[in-house]
Amino acid sequence: MADRTRTRLLNALKSSGPQTAADLATGLKVTTVAVRQHLDGLHQDELVDFEDLKGSVGRPKRVWALTSAGHQQFPDSHSNLVLGLLNGMSEIFGEDGLEKLIAHREAESRKTYAEAVATAADLPGKLDALARLRTQEGYMAEVARDGDGYLLIENHCSICAAATACQGFCRSELKLFKDVLGPDIQVERTEHQLSGDRRCVYRIESRA
Repeated sequence: MADRTRTRLLNALKSSGPQTAADLATGLKVTTVAVRQHLDGLHQDELVDFEDLKGSVGRPKRVWALTSAGHQQFPDSHSNLVLGLLNGMSEIFGEDGLEKLIAHREAESRKTYAEAVATAADLPGKLDALARLRTQEGYMAEVARDGDGYLLIENHCSICAAATACQGFCRSELKLFKDVLGPDIQVERTEHQLSGDRRCVYRIESRA
C-alpha cells in the first residue's frame, strides 16, 4: 500500500504539477498526515522538493513538486538507445539524414493521427481522439477547455531525450498537429518542456 501511495503521489505531481499536501490528499482521497509522511520519504530520496510561498495572510504555503530525478521516474522510450541511434545517424548520414528520419516519422504519424480523428464530428471530438492516441504513446495527454478554444496538454514527453538532442522532433510534432487538424484550425505551442516548462501545452481554436 505504501509503494502504491508513493506512485500515486508521483503521478499526481507529474500530471497536475506543484501542489500542497492538502491538495494531494484531497485528490488521492487519503489523509493529509499520510501524504506528508510519504512526501518526506520522497524528499529524502530526492524525488520531490518543496517551496514555501508566502501569502498576504497566515503562514506560508508549502508547495511540492517533482525534482529532475522525480521526472526521470517516468519512461523516456529507451532514451540511451535512441540517443545512440541519433548520434550514429548524424555521424554516418549527416544532418540531412537526420532530417529525413524526422520527416519519415512525421509522415508515418500523420497517417495514424489522421485515421484517429477522421470519424470525429467536431473539434472537441478530434482533440479527444488525438489525446487518447498520444496517451497510448506515453505523453499523458489530456484536453481542457480554454475560453473559445482548447488546450491539448501533454504532462510527459516520451521522447524527451531524442527531442533534447534534436529539436527538429518538436518542430515536427507542432507541424503534425497543424496538418492533422487542418487549415481552419489554429495551433500554438504555449508551454514547452525543453524550454524549461513542466509540460508541453498547445492552444487550439478555430480560425473562423
